[in-house]
Amino acid sequence: MSEPRFPWERELIKFVRRRLRGSRVPPSHGYDHVRRVVSLCEFIGDREGADVEILRAAAWLHDVGRPEEERTGRDHARISARIAAKVLPSVGFPESKLDDVVHAIEAHRYSTGPEPETLEAKILQDADNLDALGAVGIARCFCVVGERRTRIRDGVQHFYEKLLKLPDLMHTETARKLARIRLRRMLAFLDWYREEAEEMRS
Repeated sequence: MSEPRFPWERELIKFVRRRLRGSRVPPSHGYDHVRRVVSLCEFIGDREGADVEILRAAAWLHDVGRPEEERTGRDHARISARIAAKVLPSVGFPESKLDDVVHAIEAHRYSTGPEPETLEAKILQDADNLDALGAVGIARCFCVVGERRTRIRDGVQHFYEKLLKLPDLMHTETARKLARIRLRRMLAFLDWYREEAEEMRS
């Protein structure tokens, strides 16, 4: 699903790869994450009746501002939206859909806003949050532990502070169904983790 589907995509994918591979972007938010979000957007969008062309453009570009955020601390969502507005016309993306892509990217980060107003913006936010759940979410969480050189217990705490709350934030029914499945996997992991951690203390 992350292979080119529209004529403009091939050049866009090359651009995204250059931005995210070999950059200062941490692996937890790198090119592999973007590919998964593209696939999730297409899966959800097909079932929810969204404009998949808008979704794919927004998903490919939603994190291209990460390298600049790593350098400056500025919000990558706003940076990514600005980059999208410049890059998409150059690869032949339909101008009539550009504003919807920019809005979706600006709104994909639920913790900073703005609120997603279109179906496509809601789906992008759902897809980005879904990639923080389930087995992939577990892997990404502890990838962040390594990136930040913190402790395993800090990663576990992050489950309770943020990750386990994500299913309640889903906008679409398709995402809610996927989130419930992924939530069960995370809860099972936490049960196993507590069991093994307590064994070590006994």
